[in-house]
Formats: sequence, C-alpha cells, structure tokens
Amino acid sequence: MRAAPTILHLDMDAFFAAAEQASKPSLRGKPVVVGGLGPRGVVATASYEARRFGVHSAMPTGQARRLAPNAAYLVPRFAFYRSISEQVMELLRRLSPLVEPLSLDEAFVDLEAGGVADDSASARAAGERLRVDILATTGLTGSVGLAGSKMIAKIASEEAKPDGLVLIEPGTERELLGPRSVRILPGIGPATGEHLRRAGMTIVTDLVEAGEDELVRLLGRAHGASLYRMAQGYDDRPVVAERDAKSVSVEDTFDVDLHDRVRIRIEVERLAERCVGRLRASGHSGRTIVLKVRRYDFSTLTRSETLRGPTDDPGVVREAAGRLLEAVDTTGGVRLLGVGVSGLADYTQEDLFAQADAAAAGEAGAEAAPGGGDEAEAEELVEAVEHGPVERHWAPGNDVRHAVYGAGWVQGSGVGRVTVRFEEPWSGPGRVRTFSVDDPELEPSEPLPLVRGDAAA
Repeated sequence: MRAAPTILHLDMDAFFAAAEQASKPSLRGKPVVVGGLGPRGVVATASYEARRFGVHSAMPTGQARRLAPNAAYLVPRFAFYRSISEQVMELLRRLSPLVEPLSLDEAFVDLEAGGVADDSASARAAGERLRVDILATTGLTGSVGLAGSKMIAKIASEEAKPDGLVLIEPGTERELLGPRSVRILPGIGPATGEHLRRAGMTIVTDLVEAGEDELVRLLGRAHGASLYRMAQGYDDRPVVAERDAKSVSVEDTFDVDLHDRVRIRIEVERLAERCVGRLRASGHSGRTIVLKVRRYDFSTLTRSETLRGPTDDPGVVREAAGRLLEAVDTTGGVRLLGVGVSGLADYTQEDLFAQADAAAAGEAGAEAAPGGGDEAEAEELVEAVEHGPVERHWAPGNDVRHAVYGAGWVQGSGVGRVTVRFEEPWSGPGRVRTFSVDDPELEPSEPLPLVRGDAAA
C-alpha cells in the first residue's frame, strides 16, 4: 500500500459503442449495441443510452433486442478499436514505463515510476491531463481512478464513470469499503457472493468481522486469506509492465447445476464465442482449444485439442469445444464450464477445412459471434474456393465508400439490397441511400479517423 494515490486506473467509457457513435454522427445520443447479431450472438458493449433499457455486455443479443428494439445493432470492428487502443496506450506510456493493460480499453499505470506524481495534487493533475489528451487524440472519453493500490484505483474509476476522475486518499480504504456489497471486491462473482450471503455476509464489514479463519473455512485457504486482506483495504500488487499472454480463457459458475445436455452444449458455445472475443481483442490467435468442466461433486476435468495452425475463428473454436464436450461425462450435473485458447500467436493460419465444415452446417459466422465481420470474410473465401464468386456480405456497421456519394456505413442489408448512411465522424448526420448488393460503385472501406487530421485508423 502506498502513502500517495500514485496508481492510476483508466477505463474507457463504453469503448466499442462510443467508438461507433463517434464515427457515426447519426448514432450520437442514441442506443447502440455492439456484438454478434445472430441467434447465438452476445452483446460485447452497449452504449449508456442502451444500458438504460437494461442491456449489458454478455447478454444474448436476442434478449437485448427485446429490451431495446429500436437500438442500432452493429457488428464489432476490432481492428478499428485496436487502432484507437494503441493511441490510448501510447499516451499512458508517456506517463510511465510501468503500464499494465488489462484489455483494449483498460489499464493500470504507476505514476510514481514515471516521475510524474508523488502526492495527491500531482497525481490528480496527471489524471486530468491524461483525460484531456485522450479526448484530443481519439475524440473519446475515459474515466480515471487514483489510489494507493490497484484494487482501490479500479473501484475509483468505476465511481468516476462516465467521463470523470475520482481520487481516493490512502488511509480511507476501510471506511470506503465497509458499507459496500461484498461483490465490489475482486474475485467475488455471483456464486461466491451467494455463498457468502447464505453465511450472513453481504457487505465488506461482515467479512472483516467474520475474521480470516471463518473465510478460510468457507472459501479455502488461498481465497479466504486473500479476501480477508482485501476486505481490510490491503492490496500490495504491483503494476506489472505489459507481458506476453500465454493463454486466453473465460469461465462461468452456475448457481444451479446444469443437467440438460443441450443446455450445457449451448453454454459451451457461448463461452467459446466470448473467449474468441477476448482473443481478438488481445491481437492474438491460438492453436490449442481447452475445455474445463467442474462437475456436481467438485471434480474438475480438462480436455484439449490442438489444431493444425493458430486461429481466431469463432466457428473453429466453437466446434472444437463441442467435440471436447462429447468426451466428457456430465451425468449428475455441471457447476462450472470454461473454454480457453493457448499456444498463442500474433498471426492466424485459417483452417479452411474446419471453416468449410462450419459453413456446411449452416453456421453463419458474421451472425454467430462478436467479431463476425472477419469471420464472414473467411467464410466467403471458403465459398469462393469451392463455388467461385459469391455475393458480397454487408454487415451492419461496416465501412463502405461509394464512387459518387463518398464514405458511409452499412445500416442493413437483405433481399439483394444494402442500405448505407453517408456521413463522416466530423460531419452532421448523413443521408440514407439503398443500392443493389452487387453495385460496382460500392466497395468496402477502411474506417475514417475519429479526429480530423489524425492518421488513418
């Protein structure tokens, strides 16, 4: 723990959705949902306007459509988001050599290591300057938390949302945490939170009063001891400079054990899609697919399959995870499922045969998962290899350029037509026009920069 609030946590505000609103003037101030658009699609990010309807990340897109039927639903453009993230991370590295990215839109910074802050006043000044620089460089807003530890800095940035800065003075951690829900502490998800609730612990003060021995009895030695220290506000984890990831994984613990084999398969497929979303966000692909299953009796099984080359294709990962599930006995129930990808690389060697199998099974990549735009291109490549030229795919939100009308983006397509809104990040809301999907004057395009005069995104 530090005596000065020199650990900074930055969290960009509704990053994917905000980037889409910034690039599309007609969507500013309106509900926007970014994610997979098909039957098994999930929400990657929802704008604050969409969140007012109850839409949130990881929600099935079908449910989001019922809650916010008039929102704009767009496929993710991960290359675009990554280019913005690189600009933000460069601003952070100007503050300190110790920058620990957590995702495309989130990172810790050790301001003391950079020599830019050693007390509350200088830390606040550095944080405010960073927010101004991010807005000027990217046109987007970020929320900043400052504290003497990583845990409290992250809590502070959450309180600062949207577009704010909160500084929590060292020494006030226990007072801050005491009345809060136990879910505010890292490592307490829905299942652990419910376990603690049944034991009579709902706020952080309850954990402190219960004592370390009781938490160890309930949660095990490592988790119980760690949770007791965090409940008292102790967190001495250092900010660690960017390191190469060895694997990417996601997992869910279920409040009620799953018994239905079809439901278990659906959950594995959803986890595979989320895992690929994280994989792409990190700029990696992977060769080994790992399935984790914790059964009703707490026994844990892992199964893995190694592909011929690294991939970031949701269909390939989903099918591999499904094959691994077939080899696992789920009789008696399942309490936890996880899907991971290891053997990471920074390039992709597409498994065209696996993609062709997925296409033959009717698995439309652009609609199955976040990041579907890239997968759609891969599917088109497979079809072109087997059947010759195919109709171009126009996914909602993707950039286009018309020989006469200029830059625009796809609002929707179907029955041989594509609707495009022609506007630029620095223009007002543009006009909408409809074309044939094979109009020779309409072509896919690279995204425009969000700030005029910037390097192309």
